[in-house]
Amino acid sequence: MQRRVKVVREVAEVRALREAWRCEGRRVGFVPTMGALHAGHISLISHALPHSDALFCSIFVNPTQFGVGEDFDKYPRDVAKDRLLPKGDGGRDVEAVVFAPSVRELYGDRFSTRVDIGLMADTSEAHARPQFFSGVATVVSKLFNITQPHRAYFGQKDALQCVAVRRLVEDLNFGLEVVVCDTLREADGLAMSSRNVYLSAEERKRAPILYKALCAGRSRYLDGERSAQEIIKATKEALEKGEDWWAAGPPRPEVQYVSIADAGFGHELDYIDPKGPGAFLSTAVRLGSTRLIDNVVLPPL
Repeated sequence: MQRRVKVVREVAEVRALREAWRCEGRRVGFVPTMGALHAGHISLISHALPHSDALFCSIFVNPTQFGVGEDFDKYPRDVAKDRLLPKGDGGRDVEAVVFAPSVRELYGDRFSTRVDIGLMADTSEAHARPQFFSGVATVVSKLFNITQPHRAYFGQKDALQCVAVRRLVEDLNFGLEVVVCDTLREADGLAMSSRNVYLSAEERKRAPILYKALCAGRSRYLDGERSAQEIIKATKEALEKGEDWWAAGPPRPEVQYVSIADAGFGHELDYIDPKGPGAFLSTAVRLGSTRLIDNVVLPPL
């Protein structure tokens, strides 16, 4: 069941609520989003509710993580719809609040500080989107300071972002736990994303090939392959040769990268140690005007 929750737009109001919750001894959960909530976001909130006495869900399309020519201006926004959040199970009354600030409210007119996660600079995602990780680290730092949660919930679909946030929390001594939840998928395997609404009907038919190709690469790993180059090669071959890839005809989708990164620090690997912390196999593909990302976990064995 859903309920319409309160929307606050000012930092001062969030801080007043947080102080009241602190005095009442409440455990506070936090789910940061850019809005256009879908079942994947709702799943994060549902994971948070049983472990929370109060919950903040932020809705903020963060300009500092978008580059020139990206989709900041057209990113879907619908706060009226997004304020409908699920109720907790078991009869627990969890107070939930949507924090939906303006850009001016969060950054002001003379903002000049950025947070840099240097270890992410050499990843394929950073090369494709040079401003992304610094923008995410900066806004997440601000939101953590404003909401001061005990736990914050993120989706595995943005695997490198999750690594970056965990490093941020450890390196800068934020007193909170980062919880990463499994990627939610459509019936055909496509990872749920707010950007999926950009896909035309024909592009939507092609999109599940990302997950199929990643699964092909993961199968090579589970069968004993440890060379990142060979697993990446198998994934790219599955992307290029998949029947769905060409079903809709041209234009040809653009594979921006396929990479394998360490699950602990995010650096890209040449060899996967099956007794290590695990890794994840990722890809980014531009399908028409839409950039899709996805990943699968390569677990320790």
